[in-house]
Amino acid sequence: MKWYVTTEANKWIEKNYAPDQTAADTGVQDTGLYDQTIDGFGGCFNELGFEALSQLPPQKKEAILDDLFLPEGDGLRLNFCRTPIGASDYALNWYSYSPCKDDFKMEHFTIERDREYLLPYIQSARKRNPRMEMFASPWSPPEWMKFPAVYNYGKLIWTPENLNAYALYFVKYIEAYAKEGVPIRQIHVQNEPVSTQKFPSCIWTGDEFAEFIGKYLGPALREHGLDTEIWLGTINGPETDHPRAYWSRHNDYASLVLHDKMAAPYISGVSYQWAGKYAVDKTHRDFPEYKLLQSENECGDSTNTWAYARYINELFLHYLSHGVNGYVYWNMVLREGGESSWGWKQNSMITIDPEKGEAVYQYEYYIMKHYARFIQKGARRKELRGHWSTNSVLFENPDQSHVLVCANPFRREMHLKLDTGVGTYTFRLEPDSIHTMVF
Repeated sequence: MKWYVTTEANKWIEKNYAPDQTAADTGVQDTGLYDQTIDGFGGCFNELGFEALSQLPPQKKEAILDDLFLPEGDGLRLNFCRTPIGASDYALNWYSYSPCKDDFKMEHFTIERDREYLLPYIQSARKRNPRMEMFASPWSPPEWMKFPAVYNYGKLIWTPENLNAYALYFVKYIEAYAKEGVPIRQIHVQNEPVSTQKFPSCIWTGDEFAEFIGKYLGPALREHGLDTEIWLGTINGPETDHPRAYWSRHNDYASLVLHDKMAAPYISGVSYQWAGKYAVDKTHRDFPEYKLLQSENECGDSTNTWAYARYINELFLHYLSHGVNGYVYWNMVLREGGESSWGWKQNSMITIDPEKGEAVYQYEYYIMKHYARFIQKGARRKELRGHWSTNSVLFENPDQSHVLVCANPFRREMHLKLDTGVGTYTFRLEPDSIHTMVF
């Protein structure tokens, strides 16, 4: 057995397993039932991340990329990653791939901007893992397609001419990235459609998703012979920050769109982030035939504390226990301070001090490692029962190994008994600790 533990004082310590001789005060049982299959774990490529990495000496930069993406070794082995379509909130400034107003035929479409930051970042990762899968989403359509005509706030102008042009925008993007050796496996139609923000954003309703996917985007991808999947997402309801919007429950997005006879045949899955965590279980129960994805890890406030890392671990446990097929971190790498171009300070797995030329692997790097390092693509989650089941997840890998990740959120040690189809194990869990056991 391999056993790793992380606490506030010690990150990623390997332990030797010996059965705990103290009587168990809690337990968890493998029911023998299976749920979802894992597609992978990943992070999001963004401009500020690569700009930060580029401040390091080449040898240190390459070592970080190895730790993030190499499919062998002792790093994270990230294999399922996200990239923005145009400017995200962690771009250096506003931009889209359609810079010319009323270019409905996309004659001036260009990804030239991405050659400086995004494509080198992605290609560095894919050099290490050519099998990496990618999904992409826009934070905003081109500004000339919106009202008001700005990247932040607003909505897509809902005319057939505009919607046809926006579908063609996605087609051009997929084709352009394919030419760069970056196949886009999935398109997630809009980042956080329930948010109107000072950074790139755009509000969508469920009815609008259904119409756009069913009448425009789905037919456009099919007409151009593209096999890229269309996903409903990335949904950040059921809460909303729009002052007059109440169309934000499960029934107004996933249930509505997946019941739409025109849109549903084009859709492969649903992605959730932030307050979308409150709807993921309903979607999994209503539509178990569709895949689900946790598409953006909540971002923190740049302080990278142990307390927030514990919360992130609870998010991993929540999403994985409710059926997602993958979990995607947000900022893999940032400068110290983690500030966006719009003044938002956020956490990252690795922080860079450009003056010292040094990098710090933060707690959340190791939270990701507790899951991504050993849970393989194709692993199946095994359902658990018992008093510790909400603090634990169990996976069976394609090679028949099993991975248990569990947390002890208490300030006292706990003694855990795990009953599985391959044996019974007992563990002493240190106070306030996170564990991965591989057996």
